Amino acid sequence: MTTDVQDSPVDAERRSWLPMVGLFFAQILMSFNVAALPVSLGGMVEDFGVAPTTASTTIVVYGLAVAALVMVGAKLGQRVGWVLVFRVVVATFGCSALMMILSPSVGWAIAGQAVAGASAAIIVPSLVALIAENYRGAQQATAIGSLGSARAISGMSAFFLGGALGTLVGWRPVFGIVLALAVVVFVLSFTLRSDRGHAGIEIDLVAAVLIGAAVVLLTLGFNNLNSWGVFFASQDAPFDVLGMSPSPLMILLGVILGQAFFLWTRKRMRDGKAPLVDLSVLGSSRERAAVYAMFIVVALEAALNFTVPLYIQIVQGRTPFDTSLAMIPFNLTVFVTATLVVRFYKKYSPRTIGVFSFGLTTIALAWLAFVVTNNWETVPTIAGLVVFGIGQGALVTLVFNVLVTASPKELAGDVGSVRGTTQNLASAVGTAVAGALLVTILSFSVGQAVVSNVDLPENLVAQVDLDQVNFVSNDRLREVLDGTDATPEQVDAAVTVNEDARLRTLKLGLLILAAVSATAILPATRLPDYRPHEIPDPDA
Repeated sequence: MTTDVQDSPVDAERRSWLPMVGLFFAQILMSFNVAALPVSLGGMVEDFGVAPTTASTTIVVYGLAVAALVMVGAKLGQRVGWVLVFRVVVATFGCSALMMILSPSVGWAIAGQAVAGASAAIIVPSLVALIAENYRGAQQATAIGSLGSARAISGMSAFFLGGALGTLVGWRPVFGIVLALAVVVFVLSFTLRSDRGHAGIEIDLVAAVLIGAAVVLLTLGFNNLNSWGVFFASQDAPFDVLGMSPSPLMILLGVILGQAFFLWTRKRMRDGKAPLVDLSVLGSSRERAAVYAMFIVVALEAALNFTVPLYIQIVQGRTPFDTSLAMIPFNLTVFVTATLVVRFYKKYSPRTIGVFSFGLTTIALAWLAFVVTNNWETVPTIAGLVVFGIGQGALVTLVFNVLVTASPKELAGDVGSVRGTTQNLASAVGTAVAGALLVTILSFSVGQAVVSNVDLPENLVAQVDLDQVNFVSNDRLREVLDGTDATPEQVDAAVTVNEDARLRTLKLGLLILAAVSATAILPATRLPDYRPHEIPDPDA
């Protein structure tokens, strides 16, 4: 990978932003669909008469399809041609929305999200490849930044529109918006320019199976840590191995298959054969540092996006609409920062911005750990979310831009597949680890508090299953205690114990996330340290 640079004024030719409008809406299309699924779960449960876990399979299937197929999708784009394959998968994404709108059973909804995920697996690398094909230099950096802002604005709008439509009309019209977005993107795709592909490009099926299986195992393993057990198998685990939970075993096997994928890919590249993904996009410590940084910042974002709804909806017993209101400061900050951070690229190097941004996320999480209460609407809490949003928005755009600008445009699809795999895995890991961490801490906190509380006698504690401690609202806890012989005073004491334990758990969890963020400063110091007003020229 060359380190030659050229001055950004060479980027003189400015191109129309109309093609980028289509790519921007394509990112919104995927992000809106993902954000609409949690909002629609209640409606699907009522409409289809199934358990919430069954309805949530739509979310799992979508994520698995994207993560497992994104590298294959990148190769299909290179083989067929990016514009053609982009139009086809946008059309199939629209068909998936129709399946959701017209679905007579939950099976159709799950199939619809499988189609959406498979389509997104090609759209994700397409966005990177088409940006690289249509824009260069400063325009390219701005275009990349807009993808991060599109994720933020679509997530926020999905909560608002999904909550309103779900309350007034039903969950199906939410996917009418997805269908309309697909139509808009399809029409705007005719403004894009791209080559016609290379029919001679091979798709390495062995590598596809290895990475697909690895991603599926890792995603399932991390996603089910909480329900199947971190070490020992719980009652909900589908099977066990000598009493051990299948989750850590899946994670271990996924890591092994992932290593096998890299060994196989390196062998093919040494033999002069076409790899599934060109590892030269990770050829230097700078690119690898960008991937590490991307993984950590997306995992931190996923952990925070899990924690806030957990406390607002489960602990406080409020609605998804309340959650979207509480997250407005964070989402707006990410949206603005992801768009505007590119203005600092000419003055500061990626290394400087990366270290500073991880410093902001660390300070914000540590601040939240000390000031947060069971009410998320306090000024100190909002300030912490805003500071975290500034760091997160800057980092997502920055590390993505480092990867794109460091590679020739013919490898942009490979960069897109690396981005898609990293972000999906990081999101799964961040959500799952945050859940397992918080529940584990809560179990210790509750157990310790119950033992030391003189107002809760042993005969009452024996009537409550402390082996299945989880986050519950005060109202739900009172309902459970109504089934025991607890007195009103003892119920109040138990509620107080629950409130204190939840808050201590939240604070300690945020402090641990701050420590993780602090460790990310190390890979950030390996990001490129370009001179001011210079960008990499990988085609030199």
